[in-house]
Amino acid sequence: MSVARKIKSSISKSSMIRKMFEEGAVMKKKYGADKVFDFSLGNPNIEPPDEFKKELINLAAEIIPLKHGYTPVAGFTQTRQAIAEKINKAHGLKLDLDHVIMSCGAAGALNVIFKSLLDPEDEVIVPTPYFVEYPFYVDNYRGVVKFVKTNADFSLDIKAIAAAIGDNTKAVLINSPNNPTGKVYSQQNIDDLARLLTEKGKELNKTIYLVSDEPYVEIVYDGITVPSILKAYKNSIVAYSYSKTLSLPGERIGYIAVNPEIEHGTDLLNALVLCTRILGFVNAPALMQRIVAKLQDAAVDVKVYQKKRDILCEGLAKAGYKFEKPQGAFYLFVQSPIPDDVEFVKMLLKKNILVVPGSGFGGPGYFRIAFCVDDATITNSLPGFAEAINECR
Repeated sequence: MSVARKIKSSISKSSMIRKMFEEGAVMKKKYGADKVFDFSLGNPNIEPPDEFKKELINLAAEIIPLKHGYTPVAGFTQTRQAIAEKINKAHGLKLDLDHVIMSCGAAGALNVIFKSLLDPEDEVIVPTPYFVEYPFYVDNYRGVVKFVKTNADFSLDIKAIAAAIGDNTKAVLINSPNNPTGKVYSQQNIDDLARLLTEKGKELNKTIYLVSDEPYVEIVYDGITVPSILKAYKNSIVAYSYSKTLSLPGERIGYIAVNPEIEHGTDLLNALVLCTRILGFVNAPALMQRIVAKLQDAAVDVKVYQKKRDILCEGLAKAGYKFEKPQGAFYLFVQSPIPDDVEFVKMLLKKNILVVPGSGFGGPGYFRIAFCVDDATITNSLPGFAEAINECR
């Protein structure tokens, strides 16, 4: 066999999102881009803020020694300081720059975190539905994922998490606003989780870390606020990305933020820096580090995404679909009108509509729509959605 057996097995389980995205590219060539309604990939269609473009142009023209050279592994001091100050101001904490490590997006951050934390067979509890790559990230470091159900409204089921915690539990991984559901966990939900992890940590005489994946933390609607994980629980670690806040997914820039009161903090921070280097990230992109240091208060216009959400939700509700209206991110997780979500996705494909089966997110019986697309794509797809559900009746 030419490739590792484990990887060959993983290829067959690889992301349904990418498969649908690739299918969409083929269909667009065949039918024309305006005739294909591609909701497969969470690729922001909003341009970065004007402030970003201005800083990028200025930086390109500026003469800086080693502008494109290696940075310190943890990242530029000024960037980490700016991030720490923003977190402190927003959440009333006392991070300093050493509690921030720059990363290659949230995906890079999560891999560095799990490389730093996990021994073989350590368990990471993940509520379902979940982002499709999580099991791979944990498995990369020989960890074991334990999936737990969420409540009917996709809020955290604290009893289910409690039942899953055992001697091998090393961390709980959450994602709020959630991909694929758009759920924002309430302050009460987070406080209950923090209380549980504190109690279980004392009972088992061990540290249980709470890892929060937060690329959508600033993409929220209807005046909702995302509770601070760092403030709620001392053994917390945040993985953040500017991919959505600044519409920069291809630039791979984010950070890891660590609660300053975290247990074994010195060892953990040293591990995070070491793992950033030895995993091959070496350092987060230098140009992007320089730019985001100056853009801590910049963001895309979230009202644009909220409008897209409202057009989509209104149209699908009128057609008879059932769903929980997303509170954040730019995904809608819709109940399939037939039990087999994969089969229904194939029905939509015949209408030139590309969505992703919920089974790929650990949520069978649903499908995910990424509505970070042109308004016309949403509006023009609605007749096809209506036809598909009517064919199921």
